Amino acid sequence: MSSTTAETVSPMLMDMPTRADARCFHCGEPVPAGIDLRVEIEGARQTMCCRGCQAAAKLIVDAGLAEFYRHRTTASPRVEEMPAAVRERLAAFDHPAVRGQFTSERGDGTAECSLMIGKVACPACLWLIERYLAQQPGVLEVGVNYSTRRARVVHAAGIEISGLIRGIERLGYDAQPYDPRRQQLGSDRDRRLLLRRLGVALVLGMQVMMVATAFYFDEGYIADDHRRFLNTVNLLLTTPVVFYSGMGFLQSAWRGLRGGTLNMDLSVSLGILLAYLGSAWNTWADRGATYFDAVVMFVTFLLAARYLEFMARARATETVERMGRHLPLLARRFNPAVEGGVEMAAPAELVPGDRLLVRPGEEIPADGVVADGVSTVNESVLTGESTPVPKQEGTVLLGGSINVDSPLQMTVTRVGEKTLLAGIVGTLERALGERPRLTALADRIAGWFVGAVLVIASLTALVGIAAGTGHWFANVLAVLVVTCPCALSLAAPAALTCAINALMSRGVLVVRGAAIETAARVTHIVFDKTGTLTHGAPRLAHTVLPGRQGEAECLALAAALEQHSEHPIARAFREAARELCVPGATGVINEPGAGIHGLISGRRWFLGSPGFIAGHTGLHPPAAGQTGRTGTIVMLASEDRLVAIFTLLDEIRPEAAAVVRALRDRGLSVTLLTGDQQPVSAAVADAIGIEDWRAGMNPEAKLRAVRELQGGGAVVMMVGDGVNDAPVLAGAQVSIAMGSGAALAHSSADMVLLRGDLHGVLEALDHARKTRRIIRGNLWWALFYNVIGLPAAVLGLINPLIAAAGMSLSSLFVLGNALRLRGVDEAR
Repeated sequence: MSSTTAETVSPMLMDMPTRADARCFHCGEPVPAGIDLRVEIEGARQTMCCRGCQAAAKLIVDAGLAEFYRHRTTASPRVEEMPAAVRERLAAFDHPAVRGQFTSERGDGTAECSLMIGKVACPACLWLIERYLAQQPGVLEVGVNYSTRRARVVHAAGIEISGLIRGIERLGYDAQPYDPRRQQLGSDRDRRLLLRRLGVALVLGMQVMMVATAFYFDEGYIADDHRRFLNTVNLLLTTPVVFYSGMGFLQSAWRGLRGGTLNMDLSVSLGILLAYLGSAWNTWADRGATYFDAVVMFVTFLLAARYLEFMARARATETVERMGRHLPLLARRFNPAVEGGVEMAAPAELVPGDRLLVRPGEEIPADGVVADGVSTVNESVLTGESTPVPKQEGTVLLGGSINVDSPLQMTVTRVGEKTLLAGIVGTLERALGERPRLTALADRIAGWFVGAVLVIASLTALVGIAAGTGHWFANVLAVLVVTCPCALSLAAPAALTCAINALMSRGVLVVRGAAIETAARVTHIVFDKTGTLTHGAPRLAHTVLPGRQGEAECLALAAALEQHSEHPIARAFREAARELCVPGATGVINEPGAGIHGLISGRRWFLGSPGFIAGHTGLHPPAAGQTGRTGTIVMLASEDRLVAIFTLLDEIRPEAAAVVRALRDRGLSVTLLTGDQQPVSAAVADAIGIEDWRAGMNPEAKLRAVRELQGGGAVVMMVGDGVNDAPVLAGAQVSIAMGSGAALAHSSADMVLLRGDLHGVLEALDHARKTRRIIRGNLWWALFYNVIGLPAAVLGLINPLIAAAGMSLSSLFVLGNALRLRGVDEAR
């Protein structure tokens, strides 16, 4: 808790007069006559304009967040009293049916919700909101994205969301549950404003350049009164460019100064204002040079660079928003109580177990399974693969995908924030909102760089004035303009945003943005086998029965033990016993990578590898029971008798061998770590060309193997699938999970292959390497450009017009270089 405290307004303070021109310390609005409300902030009594701002300031100070006022770059929004109708609206957000639309349960007693934040003026506003929310009881984790104005809050499952929203609004900001359609409206409004400002700068700037062309070729032929008239015309044309088109730069610089920070728009604004005011003075005094052409070119090119940056960020954000809008507004739900037997219901009203009708061409409103019908479904919004996927009774349907051929009836299994589509949207947004190390470093350098530029510009002016040179003003303008650190600040975030967006379009979901930086340094690829190099859908190929039980009885016992497991082998047993009567099992204990055991009808049964069975029962398979070397052997035994030896076959992915060769061609070492038996592992490794392989490894042994590689200096990428891979996925420097893997593996991975195609590993590596090259190239270009441009400007070798063109083209070069990531095909 901060030592700064908020005090109640005392009668003594109320009697103290307030200046007529006083402004509210919190919101910056004029203080009405007769109002004298004050709050002590960091040792000083500050004036407030109303009870709302006073309450917000007290709330900030009492929460120990008074330093917000030192970091903010603009005044905070005025806090209005909350009407009763607003309080009722907030209470509605706690209703279970409404809450489920923007909140997802995480399965560990916590939940996660998304909120849209309004009235945000600067990054310090989000800093305040983030820290205020983090202090609230029951809030476990908070992340706020400045680009999208969205807050992600992880909280205890029972917390009231209305209380969090009410607290944000007490601070003076707007907050409401995330709505992708309303979010898009705000983005469209910002884009239109930026485009209007760019249009005005382009149209008027061209007129200024046409007039200035006459001066470029003048050799003393233009009369003085004509020159004065042309300069006056240029002054009139340039004024809207500066104070309308360039208003964003001026406002940003002013907010920075008020907050005590030097942002990159400060040098831009100083250059624009000095050039404009100096040229206006020379026009009025009818002497000296004018720089209207440099001003309009500077503003126009800078706006063009900002617009391209905005569109690059918007493309990535639109990927998230477009996916969020891919659910239909209404769904057809079967209801025998209504006329016709089918009613229209919003996706938010659906619950697991509902039976829906999806016609051809319609979007699937929730996750579920096909109950009746045969069709194909376009899942490109989720996987990036446009080829429709066949669907029949019992197959999985994903919300947001599109039914193509025939009507389908489906049973809903997951709705709202629990659907795969919602999970992908949330994951992609978190990745885009991260600030990787290179981005933070570039921003810190840019902040110091602006201060250094202002010092150099001041020294240039002092030296020029002392030396009596007549062109010192032009040199100062050139210094301020040529050294704008826009290119430096754009170097890393533009490339990372394009890389994340490009990978998503290729079916690779980036869970953690920093993984792209790490993946570029990978030296070693470690694969799991089942579900990664193989399809992960083993089938029962052969059964040996050493005991008296029949095959059907043995399959039923195995399926009973595997009833609640998500391992591919468990699914194989359940599929084989689908038509059988499967008994119940209790006290089931799973030993990952080895086997499972439990009680069935009071008797303990064991199912697992030969080593697992031998370790628990001392039983070994007879020699005749050892089947071929390409199948996985799973044995079923009681405490004293071996009853079945199953052989399961899992096909190798057709692309596996080609991907392994491509990885070697890129200079990477490849290792296979698997819990399967040695004969099967050897056959798979030989078939796909992996020389370094290890079999019979449980999750702990895999993790130790990865640690050994890391201890030798290797940067390891782990590619796996399934619950057993979660520890080693978390232990590798960067990890990739197959799209068909279990949810726990996905939460431990840095990337997910949504298509379940190993070529995604190559896509991830190639994009990571090219992203690193482009970021390094951008940073070196920014450094080279400033090393050359700054001395040239100080020495007067370039004029403000050339400086404006050079700076703007430098930013455009950085953005254009980053946009090349949208078309990566292979590593060079």
